[in-house]
Amino acid sequence: MKRVAIFGGSFNPIHNGHLQIARAAIREQVCDEVWMMPSPQNPLKPSAGLLDERLRLEMVKAVLDNEENIKVSDFEFQLPLPTYTYRTLKALRKDYPNYEFSLIIGGDNWKIFNKWRNYKEILQSTTIIIYSRPGADILPDELPEGAILLKGELSSVSSSEIRRRVSLGMDVSADVPAQVLEMVKKFYSK
Repeated sequence: MKRVAIFGGSFNPIHNGHLQIARAAIREQVCDEVWMMPSPQNPLKPSAGLLDERLRLEMVKAVLDNEENIKVSDFEFQLPLPTYTYRTLKALRKDYPNYEFSLIIGGDNWKIFNKWRNYKEILQSTTIIIYSRPGADILPDELPEGAILLKGELSSVSSSEIRRRVSLGMDVSADVPAQVLEMVKKFYSK
């Protein structure tokens, strides 16, 4: 059975930190593949300033073109809005019965996981793979049984910081994959 970790998010925009997380999940052998899944609408985030979902999907596709075992998925684009993770996981299991799905989330999301729709159902049915975020460090003994904490050193870059820096005309080339740097500058500059 193929082990697939779903890495959802706005990817507004995708950045090198996202790639580091996906690569760490593969390297640490917590999954066989990572499916990066841009969310058309995150119910816990405001949609103001959110780039069109098709543009965000195209950016992720461009970045993952040459990645091994990391793919882009538009699966949530076929689901009713807003996209709730528990619905996505149910639909994935129905459409891919021979796959075992896990979920990659940041420490910031883990801290508010009890606000997610049907979070208990997710915990009962899905392995959660957590990566630390600045200000949201996670200790292994804080996790429920079966949850996995990624060990790799991860970047502290965030999409909101990239958008802020681009809007100020600052250089983001060290934080954004070269394949989408010009798109990021175009779409997020004021």
